[in-house]
Amino acid sequence: MTGEATGRADAVLSQMLQEAHRTGPDDLPLLLRHHAADFGLSKITVYMADVQQRVLVELSENPGEPLRRLLIDDSLAGWTYRSVSPRIETNDTGGLTLWLPMLDGVERVGVAACHAQALDTKTLDDCHALASLITLILLDKSAFSDTYRRLQRVSDMRLPAEMVWAFLPPRTIGTDLITSSAVLEPAYDLGGDCFDHALSGSTLHAAVLDAMGHDLAAGITSSVALAALRHARHHAKGLADTVNSIDTTLNEVFADRHTTGILAQLDTTTGYLTWANCGHPPPLLIRNRDMVSHALEREPEPPLGMGARLPDTQRTLHHAQLEPGDRVLLHTDGVTEAHSASELLGETRFVDFIVRAIAAGEPAPEALRRLINTLLEHQDNRLSDDATILMLEWHPFRNTTTRRALA
Repeated sequence: MTGEATGRADAVLSQMLQEAHRTGPDDLPLLLRHHAADFGLSKITVYMADVQQRVLVELSENPGEPLRRLLIDDSLAGWTYRSVSPRIETNDTGGLTLWLPMLDGVERVGVAACHAQALDTKTLDDCHALASLITLILLDKSAFSDTYRRLQRVSDMRLPAEMVWAFLPPRTIGTDLITSSAVLEPAYDLGGDCFDHALSGSTLHAAVLDAMGHDLAAGITSSVALAALRHARHHAKGLADTVNSIDTTLNEVFADRHTTGILAQLDTTTGYLTWANCGHPPPLLIRNRDMVSHALEREPEPPLGMGARLPDTQRTLHHAQLEPGDRVLLHTDGVTEAHSASELLGETRFVDFIVRAIAAGEPAPEALRRLINTLLEHQDNRLSDDATILMLEWHPFRNTTTRRALA
């Protein structure tokens, strides 16, 4: 690529960025059509993943026309989403379609389709930069528009689920040291399950909560618990104080409601894990593609919201030293208690699925996406309880070259 060509591409991207500030969410396809020829493309199409990560839904230029949907498990676009890698195919006009993943850090947002009569190295590089810009525009517009949220809902969502999704962070966050990824179902009919994760300096904060019940009150309980958790974290409270803050808040707001949960912190530099178990299934440790039995199993304490009602309740923090490559699974009991007509999924089969996915080289987000879909199929798409899984991966030796370059 010549310096002149690079400069032209950079100028167009810069112009698009400036125009995007005044572009409405529904007008993104028009912006892309206006600039497609500047990149040597005949058309640019954007597809967003639905909340269950089962289909990719087209962001149409004409809101009234039927939306094109591509199955994530049965399309080349879906392959791009699953593998987070580009794919090229011949299109109906005899040209080429380049499928590119759209990523928010390590979170998968969807895919972009770049249509052209031919693709050279310069065009490929330009399209990669363009896909990143499109993702940034989508994320920016999502903050004040319902357009994209509507696209991501392919079924009616109940009010409790709407409340929980409004509070949830991105499904996947990470750096070259750590990846944290989560999934939860039933996406459109959630009750009291939720998760949280965030990075603060060299500390990863993670939590999985399971509020009692499966109604609007359960959704409110988990939302209040999440708000109390984040309030404590934003005030730099330690883990023990955070647990006590949630305990006290739930006790003050609800006379007869509680939530079980695991709250954890991981030092991403040293791999030192600290957690509290509030009446919840214990974390599971996967090391060298095997589960280390009972490694993180500790005596559970009262659920959050009950500790403040029980005199002399003492919260205990537990500790463990992870090894590079270790994975820690936090989950709600709806995962292991899911059952078909003949059998429970169970902890052993749950962990075995994760281990086999890891052995196949699947990244955490894809392994969990496939697992939760398998869980739904196992129970005929009708879960009797919410099912949430959060997996922490500590990989300090991944991308060491990048870390040296930034040092």
